[in-house]
Amino acid sequence: MDRLFGTDGIRGTANIHPMTADLALRIGAAAGRYFRNDGSNGHRVVIGKDTRLSGYMFESALTAGLTSTGMNVLLLGPVPTPAVGMLTTSMRADVGIMISASHNPHHDNGIKFFGPDGFKLSDAAEDEITRLVADGVEPVQAGNIGRAKRIDDGRFRYAERLKASFPQGMRLDGLKVVIDCAHGAAHRVAPEVLWELGATVVAVGTAPDGFNINAGCGSTDTALAARTILETGADVGICLDGDADRVMILDETGRVADGDQIMALMAARWARAGKLSNGTLVATVMSNLGLERFLQGQGLSLERTAVGDRHVVTAMRAGGHNLGGEQSGHIVMTDYATTGDGLLAGLHFLAAMIDTGQPASALTQSFETVPQLLKNVRYAAGSDPLGAAAVQAVIRDAEGRLAGQGRLLIRKSGTEPLVRVMAECEDPDLLVEVVDGIVEAVARAA
Repeated sequence: MDRLFGTDGIRGTANIHPMTADLALRIGAAAGRYFRNDGSNGHRVVIGKDTRLSGYMFESALTAGLTSTGMNVLLLGPVPTPAVGMLTTSMRADVGIMISASHNPHHDNGIKFFGPDGFKLSDAAEDEITRLVADGVEPVQAGNIGRAKRIDDGRFRYAERLKASFPQGMRLDGLKVVIDCAHGAAHRVAPEVLWELGATVVAVGTAPDGFNINAGCGSTDTALAARTILETGADVGICLDGDADRVMILDETGRVADGDQIMALMAARWARAGKLSNGTLVATVMSNLGLERFLQGQGLSLERTAVGDRHVVTAMRAGGHNLGGEQSGHIVMTDYATTGDGLLAGLHFLAAMIDTGQPASALTQSFETVPQLLKNVRYAAGSDPLGAAAVQAVIRDAEGRLAGQGRLLIRKSGTEPLVRVMAECEDPDLLVEVVDGIVEAVARAA
């Protein structure tokens, strides 16, 4: 069997391989056998999901597979991905599973695994689960079948953990906050937490219907939040994605600050407070060159990884670092969480506003970005457009033109059949020429 796992779990279109109910059942059974490795009946798994219609199907299929191998299943219902990481450890579970395709549209879904330490699984663990799926797993005897139970207070436990991370005694009184929940997993907990901390809350994207997750809202489409800020006179906007592990911050004018700007602010503040481990921020190859220059000016280091918050977390754990993330809005603060947490990052941004007394616009532009352009090209499954000689020739020419002026990054998406073409260059005209030339070549070969 081909490897099931991509850069962030298993993902695809619902009811099309690999995201079918049948395979989800087999994945559940394989995961159950992998984690119930001593044959006892005390093992447990927590399962959360976002608000996609297909989440019901995958929740039931995974539960069937897991209980068939003797695992006891605790069903959290709709909760953010970071809540699953947190509750896996606090509920002493052997494994946590989040059913979500994150920022993707409703017709996609995915399965993400967390180990007993709350961190995403290693490649070795994912490979072994894939092998068990391929080989098949014998179910347990009838007397050893696992139980399933609904946990009704999962989001409240998560909310209390979030508030505990907020500076003691600090309140958000006087701040009007637009929170866009993308009709996703945080549609209830995010407005509740902000209100409980004292903010005046203007909530949008809080009416999920199974189909509208990430549609015209959230961290990948901030126009709704920007309009709402201007219409209501809000001080700041927090835009989450469907499973709330990403965030974009909008200032009082509706201008967007991406993950790079959020990380720059936090790294500088943490360094001044003596809280930034090893004086290092961990980010991916996608992060803007301007962020790297800003950190150097602060006497700090940037460690780059491959794209994907799992790679960021792996590097953070290996190097003993406590702050990292992605330009796309995954912000990882391992002092408080085991994975990217958009709401947690948003709360810490609000704390910076309260602490400094400055408006959001003064905190969201720590550095001048180097012009950056990213375009995606969809290709037919099974094809390899990057291997075409004509494409390679265009790429070599582009690298020559950018030499000494910028950088070029071309990669396949780990979750979709897309080639991502990104370049940075001080000359915006050259930037467009280079990226468009590669995009056209890839499209012809796709």
